[in-house]
Amino acid sequence: MDRRKQISVRGLAGVENVTDIKKNFNRHLHFTLVKDRNVATTRDYYQALAHTVRDHLVGRWIRTQQYYYEKDPKRIYYLSLEFYMGRTLQNTMVNLGLQGACDEAIYQLGLDIEELEDIEEDAGLGNGGLGRLAACFLDSMATLGLAAYGYGIRYEFGIFNQKIANGWQIEEADDWLRFGNPWEKARPEYTIPVNFYGRVDYTPDGVKWVDTHVVLALPYDTPVPGYRNNTVNTMRLWSAKAPNEFKLDDFNVGGYIQAVLDRNLAENISRVLYPNDNFFEGKELRLKQEYFVVAATLQDIIRRFKSSKFGSRDPVRTTFEAFPDKVAIQLNDTHPALAIPELMRIFIDIEHLSWEKAWEITNRTCAYTNHTVLPEALERWPVHLFELLLPRHLAIIYEINRRHMENVAKRYPGDNARLGRMSLIEEGDMKRINMAHLCIVGAHAVNGVARIHSEILKETVFKDFYEMEPSKFQNKTNGITPRRWLVLCNPGLADIIAEKIGEEYIVEMDELKKLLKFANDDAFIRAVANVKQENKLKFSVYLEKEYNVKINPSSMFDVQVKRIHEYKRQILNCLHIITFYNRIKREPNKKYTPRTVMIGGKAAPGYHMAKLIIRLITAIGEVVNNDPMVGDRLKVIYLENYRVSLAEKVIPASDLSEQISTAGTEASGTGNMKFMLNGALTIGTMDGANVEMAEEAGMDNFFIFGMRVKEVDAMDVKGYNAQSYYDRLPELKQAMDQISGGFFSPNDRGLFGEIVNMLMHHDRFKVFADYEDYIKCQDRVSALYMNPKEWTKMVIKNIATSGKFSSDRTIGEYARQIWGVEPSKHKIPPPSEPRE
Repeated sequence: MDRRKQISVRGLAGVENVTDIKKNFNRHLHFTLVKDRNVATTRDYYQALAHTVRDHLVGRWIRTQQYYYEKDPKRIYYLSLEFYMGRTLQNTMVNLGLQGACDEAIYQLGLDIEELEDIEEDAGLGNGGLGRLAACFLDSMATLGLAAYGYGIRYEFGIFNQKIANGWQIEEADDWLRFGNPWEKARPEYTIPVNFYGRVDYTPDGVKWVDTHVVLALPYDTPVPGYRNNTVNTMRLWSAKAPNEFKLDDFNVGGYIQAVLDRNLAENISRVLYPNDNFFEGKELRLKQEYFVVAATLQDIIRRFKSSKFGSRDPVRTTFEAFPDKVAIQLNDTHPALAIPELMRIFIDIEHLSWEKAWEITNRTCAYTNHTVLPEALERWPVHLFELLLPRHLAIIYEINRRHMENVAKRYPGDNARLGRMSLIEEGDMKRINMAHLCIVGAHAVNGVARIHSEILKETVFKDFYEMEPSKFQNKTNGITPRRWLVLCNPGLADIIAEKIGEEYIVEMDELKKLLKFANDDAFIRAVANVKQENKLKFSVYLEKEYNVKINPSSMFDVQVKRIHEYKRQILNCLHIITFYNRIKREPNKKYTPRTVMIGGKAAPGYHMAKLIIRLITAIGEVVNNDPMVGDRLKVIYLENYRVSLAEKVIPASDLSEQISTAGTEASGTGNMKFMLNGALTIGTMDGANVEMAEEAGMDNFFIFGMRVKEVDAMDVKGYNAQSYYDRLPELKQAMDQISGGFFSPNDRGLFGEIVNMLMHHDRFKVFADYEDYIKCQDRVSALYMNPKEWTKMVIKNIATSGKFSSDRTIGEYARQIWGVEPSKHKIPPPSEPRE
């Protein structure tokens, strides 16, 4: 067994510690799992280890929550319909400093810890960037000592598992809870009722929402440990439960059995994650999910506000004056936008505040993060759905809009076009509610997720709102947690960095700048190159074991992993692969830089073009990988079922990161940052956070190509003519002719006709316009890779300048500039020490 090195970054393996862990492991195997070593399976061993590690969280978790009750700090509520957490075991060991001890204990028990870690199911409660960002943010908020809570839905089925069969994606349900989840604790005592449907009564005592259907929200809590600061925050996910009276009233004619069976209808709310990334599908069940999480969470927030120590000294807790000083609510995209009208409903209908007071508190409490400018992704809910499902909220939204329109008219007299553009209600064939407009009006801060994205919001999508309230708009460039995305997934690299500059960089990523002085140090250059080579060998072994593919570990690992979407331009990558292939075929005796191109990611099940793009990639692989003339100079691998746990394996092994979206379409990207931190170089457009990454590293250390946003806009005005590029560029023409002529689909020559037609006649993302520059840029990449020393120097400069892209920096900015709280380095005393 390849034993992990005993190093400081993993925590010291003290004898008492190791003995203690072995004892508790055996205790859990016996008492929790009711097994002995003769019948225990690898899964039992994983469960025993998970429970052992979880035990170390409990005392800190209880103590952290007790500490918050005593100190009554302002609490931060991060509302998201997605939390893409991945696996929890290794992350918990890293953050608690238990990894060294657990490694040693499990080794002494004759087991392989990596094998145990690989049994854990990913918590795949997200689609991609937005959900993974929420997970990184939870880690940073705990590490920065903020009293923060993540609130979302406990989906019974997360993002589907992807299988590739005959080159096509097929989906299967992700039954991630099948074997139980050792990291969650159900809290049925905090169950909360949520109302749907019904009607609105206007009575002398105020407005009443009556005759509703009730669904219960049952909370499940998951601990979120900070990095070695003894803080353990909570992620609370709601599960839907039918009340016991469900459908068993006097009017029920279907009978008792049918009523019990129909409980499923209510409980379907938390059944499954909608698998769309950057696409809005206006389904009733999705609107129910959005209201469900918001209604349960706000009741919980208000309960906690009222029962805080601060509140309990004043038993007649009728004043909500202090609410915005004690509560911050961050809306992760518009999915939880209903928090705004729901908070208004509670304040007005239940707490009997005036509209003006309720609005002031709501506005000072809520803030909104925008994640995309793609029009098809913006949430625009049909009014008729609201009339049915949330009649009271519809009335409140109408009143918000009436007052908003009054303000706009006052500020811009006679500008009727502007009134139409800025309304929360879109007129047309179907009246719709623009949820982004609701968020901008209802929140005190609006932010984009990278500098260029925030500028685009102000200049285009939300221009009218920016002109009216410029101080509302901010930027908060995304970041990633260096705990999971360096220490956990790339211990070899974390190690050699710690040897040079110490361990402080793990919580203060700007410290990586200190590596710049080693960029020309031969020993360090060798060390970095060796770590990368080891990671590549390890990943090669994994690919061979899992997918029976032999690859050349000395080839450049050229990787594009992300959701499949036209705007992300996996097709541009395909065109480069085909061009490279054709060059080898044309001049087989020339020297080429060998590449293994890996593309991975899921396509939304209803996104036909994305699924066809996957088929194109696999088809290209079938031809290229079986051409003896090519040999191991070019291989194309489709990475099946890309997810957090696979990212942790592939990113540390990558040489080249593909970030090639059309400029102005990728709001930020966060995968780009993970590659930079793990010693890959980036080929990319000036889009999203790539712009800031190139700025930090220096343009000389980044492979930037393609149109800038200005040029894309200019082309939209003058018109994009794909045919002209096809006619002018022989290599592009050859590649396109091969795709359309059936070279990659000999059994179905027209298979990719829709792709060809799209590229030639209605390509919104202008693939051909960037093709020539992309190919030239790839040639520069290949040339540099042939000089390993210069390549590695550039790698070191990239790692050294990635400090800005820590989610600790991002969260520090949210805390100070939006939530009005100060991050703290204070360490809560551990459970082993008595409390003051």
